[in-house]
Amino acid sequence: MKRRLYRMAGHERGGASRRRMCPGLAGAKLSIVHDDTLGDARGARPFPWLAGSATGIGSMPGTDPMEAARIVAGELPDFPYLPELPSRGPGADLIGRTAALLIDMPVETTTGGWRIAERPGRYMQAARSMMSADLDAIEEVFSGYEGPLKFSLCGPWTLAATIELARTLNPVLSDGGAVADLTVSLAEATAAQVAEMAKRVPGADLVVQFDEPALAAVARGEIPTASGLSRLAAVDAPVMSDRLGTVVGAAGRYSVVHCCANEVPFGIIWAARPNAIAFDLSLLRREEADSVAEMADAGAGILAGAVPAIPPVAQREEPVRTTQRVLRFWRRLGMAPEDCAQQVVVTPSCGLAGVPPARVTELLAHCREAARMVAELAEESEDTEGWA
Repeated sequence: MKRRLYRMAGHERGGASRRRMCPGLAGAKLSIVHDDTLGDARGARPFPWLAGSATGIGSMPGTDPMEAARIVAGELPDFPYLPELPSRGPGADLIGRTAALLIDMPVETTTGGWRIAERPGRYMQAARSMMSADLDAIEEVFSGYEGPLKFSLCGPWTLAATIELARTLNPVLSDGGAVADLTVSLAEATAAQVAEMAKRVPGADLVVQFDEPALAAVARGEIPTASGLSRLAAVDAPVMSDRLGTVVGAAGRYSVVHCCANEVPFGIIWAARPNAIAFDLSLLRREEADSVAEMADAGAGILAGAVPAIPPVAQREEPVRTTQRVLRFWRRLGMAPEDCAQQVVVTPSCGLAGVPPARVTELLAHCREAARMVAELAEESEDTEGWA
């Protein structure tokens, strides 16, 4: 069955009119790629998605990339993404699939994860084969597609916190020079992966998402040493932003930084100059609202994780309830309700790898329907108490 894959011809994609108009900051410094048409998130980059869009985060259950791509195409035809299938084993996980792309920095598996090596371990070839199969599926399912298409890579700080050094077995994070090398390697890998995705789906407006689940732990100094008896020192915020910004800039496309942890370091992310942020809406604290409002006010896209990834059956709700929750969040930021549908994308709270396969289609459809109603309910929504 042919999937409904299209982009509305002539649809205006300009940034939303926000509560304050902030001029774009042109000439952002990008370490690998510089495209003057991109600007940065501060109002200069139009949103690549249509108003009322939904997308996923990345991971899904199952092992068949073709089936996963077809599910995404069917449920999220306006803003699809490249599915990740970690159930296939080592090399299909967030760390392994990104590590396999690193330039001149081979890794191998250990009993606990991944380690820098002199030559690629046997699972690296498996990781590359699985990525190739993922891209083959996307190329076939999205043949002729025009519109936004998102894919994910692990960010530099989560890689540095989880990949071990060969000599000390401590995380790469323990060695500033190694972190710098890893950043350069990942930036080059990012540019190469963007080129490969563009070749596979030439009509796509690529969106590159950097997953940083360990970002908050790195910023707080909570990453354990190899012995587990102590913790690595917190990294200075400007250094974290600089390294993350190097990789974000290397994409040369619309960029998203995703962190679904508690106490997201929004300031570090914002200083790295992505075009959009993604986070679990249920974890947003009131004291973090000003940081998110600053980003939204300056034109950053918001990928709001408003649909619980693994909700108990008793907590299943109608999409309209999710829509109302998103609008309450937007109003409490002090943003104009009529801008919400264009600037906010509805997503699950995190990846769907742990969701029963039978529920994945239901959850993605829920996101799609909730997003569709945002514009309709923007004028009607009541500013009731509570973030979620």
